[in-house]
Amino acid sequence: QVQLVESGGGLVQPGGSLRLSCAASGSAFRLYDMGWYRQAPGNQRELVALITSGGGSTNYADSVKGRFTISRDNAKNMVYLQMNSLKPEDAAVYYCNARGIVSGRYYWGQGTQVTVSS
Repeated sequence: QVQLVESGGGLVQPGGSLRLSCAASGSAFRLYDMGWYRQAPGNQRELVALITSGGGSTNYADSVKGRFTISRDNAKNMVYLQMNSLKPEDAAVYYCNARGIVSGRYYWGQGTQVTVSS
């Protein structure tokens, strides 16, 4: 089992940057693919970015390609989302997700709010 705690959200002006962090505890972090998802009011939760267990492969939603970067530090049990050139439409609650590469089980954090407004 994995516990996930996100941090780093907040209010930023359009064009600004934020770095989200997700701290994982519990079972071997290296056995989990990690992802960031987001959910805006009235919308379904959507995938933002994924990174494989070893960090060798990443995948991004088209809407964030070239602006967001997902990374992980398996020694620290951390995953990050660097968000640059933020737009008002990026505003949402951002959730950290872990998917066991052996178990296939999903785990979620509690979310962190990102607001993009002038």
